[in-house]
Amino acid sequence: MSLKRHIPNIVTLLNLFAGCIAVIFAVYGNFVVAALFVFLGIFFDFFDGLLARKLNVQSPLGIQLDSLADLVTSGVVPGIIMLKLIALSVGVNDFVTFEESWTETMKWTSVKVSYLPLIGLLIPLASAYRLAKFNIDEDQQTYFKGLPVPANTLLILSLPLILEYQDNDIMNSIIINKWFLIVLTLTSCYLLNSNIKLFALKFKDWSFKKNATRYIFLIISIVMLIILQFAAIPLVVALYIILSFLDRKHIH
Repeated sequence: MSLKRHIPNIVTLLNLFAGCIAVIFAVYGNFVVAALFVFLGIFFDFFDGLLARKLNVQSPLGIQLDSLADLVTSGVVPGIIMLKLIALSVGVNDFVTFEESWTETMKWTSVKVSYLPLIGLLIPLASAYRLAKFNIDEDQQTYFKGLPVPANTLLILSLPLILEYQDNDIMNSIIINKWFLIVLTLTSCYLLNSNIKLFALKFKDWSFKKNATRYIFLIISIVMLIILQFAAIPLVVALYIILSFLDRKHIH
């Protein structure tokens, strides 16, 4: 059996491995390290498909495995992070606390649950539905229908990174607002599964005329990232959607 056919799947499993590590750090509230492993997972996610095409070893197994890995890295992790942020916004340490240590009792009477943060877990549910739809939709070869899961993940991950590194009182007050977080969660779930057609960053050639929207998007995004750092990420996602609307006639 040729080893070549397994190379893309090994890279996909590295995506899943990075996602599992990110889950652990997200659960313990270390969002920076969790974000690093998510970025690593997204890096592997980009290259597994590229390798499969270059090696001409694309397979139904690889497609399903890719979605399973993405569900963890780009679905579960942002869901946990959103859960933690909503919990922080309502003044609780987490969505569940124990009056006694877990080793001393297994009784439900010792458990206190804050239900509002659980809204954050709508993100992995919406991500799973979006990935399943993508796998059976043969139209999404040159464009995306709905916001890609990794793009939504970057949007959610930008929030704790802005809090950690930019320390802006106005931005902090917006991010640590339960209504902002709830609306953002519901909006992201809608965008993931909407029928909005969004251009893919796939270049068939390097001509500006055929790829004007892609070049404009990349140039403006790079400038915003340099100037605004992590705060630029939500704006980049918004720009992506706006440019897709403006270029609808070329998306097919």
